[in-house]
Amino acid sequence: MINSPSYSASQPEQPHGAGAEGAGPGQALPPPPPMPPYPAALPRMRWWQRHAVRVGLLVGLLTVSGGIILALVREQTGTHGFLVGLGLALLPVPLLLAVFRWVEAVEPGPWRNLVFCFAWGACAAALIAIVANTLATEWLVGSTLEPFAGGDEPLKPDAVGATYVAPVVEESAKAVSVLLIFLFRRQHFRGLLDGAVTAGLTGAGFAFTENILYLGNAFGRDQLSGDSGMASVTAATFFVRIVLSPFAHPLFTLLTGIGFGLAARTPGRRRVRRVLLPLAGLLLSMGMHGLWNGSATLMGPFGFIIVYALVMVPVFGLSVWLLVWARADVLRAVRAHLPAYVAAGWLAPAEPAALATMN
Repeated sequence: MINSPSYSASQPEQPHGAGAEGAGPGQALPPPPPMPPYPAALPRMRWWQRHAVRVGLLVGLLTVSGGIILALVREQTGTHGFLVGLGLALLPVPLLLAVFRWVEAVEPGPWRNLVFCFAWGACAAALIAIVANTLATEWLVGSTLEPFAGGDEPLKPDAVGATYVAPVVEESAKAVSVLLIFLFRRQHFRGLLDGAVTAGLTGAGFAFTENILYLGNAFGRDQLSGDSGMASVTAATFFVRIVLSPFAHPLFTLLTGIGFGLAARTPGRRRVRRVLLPLAGLLLSMGMHGLWNGSATLMGPFGFIIVYALVMVPVFGLSVWLLVWARADVLRAVRAHLPAYVAAGWLAPAEPAALATMN
């Protein structure tokens, strides 16, 4: 290679090709760069770390717990009561699924997450509740509260369990599904909408199994007493649980989901806040659940109506407003960021306004 007249001797020789013919007279080619080290073999994945194994274990857990909880419910209600309760409990499920799917339509997540949440509430959380509620209530009534009971009026285990035990056990069991999605599907858990949908579907699954139990037992009592028609226990239970308050369990767990959703929007450096927000949402869900369960037993004959009108309906309305605002906030973010793509020529001027609407 012939050096140009402007080439400085102080500059290193730049080889033009491989071989001696690329070097100038009396000049040697620079040594080749060292070869990169051969990459070490990746550590072998343990069998329990494989994705297929984890999915199989999770599906097996939900399947086994679902079979056990259905067997326990059928044992308590009888076959006929179980079938009647199952048919009636299925009625609000499509509506609830459609509502939560509509909520996340602005940034939909994968179906497998939604199926997992509903199955966890209907199978795993329900099984935990039906076992732990009984054990915790017996322990609480028998060893802790019995010394404080009045002499003439014994403690009612059903009232104690429904008001103080069930809210803690059930909301904690349902919150596990939200926590699992938050930890292991973090890319699909971005804010309030994702927290609300995962929590609401978990509550809907739990309510489905619980409705089978309550409606099946009500049908069994009607069969024993010979009652039927609109005045039956089954009709009253159906009106209260399916018509009047199908959103009760989803609404309780929704508060936990909002806490996780706010934590997802919190910067990572604020670790204390990221922990306290889900705990605050969980405590609110427990408190509201306990108030709802105890309204009929602790507040007199009109307690249910008072709590329903003054607490449940306003909180439900506030939650709906919050979710609608969160959807609009996502669309506002889309509308604010897309003009940069118009300036780059990737989008037409009219497209950002169209893409920032649900249509």
